[in-house]
Amino acid sequence: MTTFEQLLNTRCAHTEQGLTSQALNDGLAVLPGWEYQAARNSIVRQFHFADYYETMAFVNALAYIAHQEDHHPDLWVSYNRCEVAFNTHSAGGISVNDLICAAKLNRLLG
Repeated sequence: MTTFEQLLNTRCAHTEQGLTSQALNDGLAVLPGWEYQAARNSIVRQFHFADYYETMAFVNALAYIAHQEDHHPDLWVSYNRCEVAFNTHSAGGISVNDLICAAKLNRLLG
């Protein structure tokens, strides 16, 4: 099973290997707030903030993490909310890279 700490201590790497359903479920079990959305073939989480400034600060921090990991999510940003969706196009679905980045975003917000 994948632990939260293992995900935090792993860097993204190019992959064309998607996760099995069991590996995806194991990963999501250690990532509170994230869910798999089959229609989007992505793991998704909504983050809520007090105002636009906090939302944009989060988006900028997320951009830094995504750049460091070279793995970039789809974002939907509004005044006090940001929805983040990760998938791995080269894998045709969800890979360990998506779980790694989700863990790092969870850590960002404590």
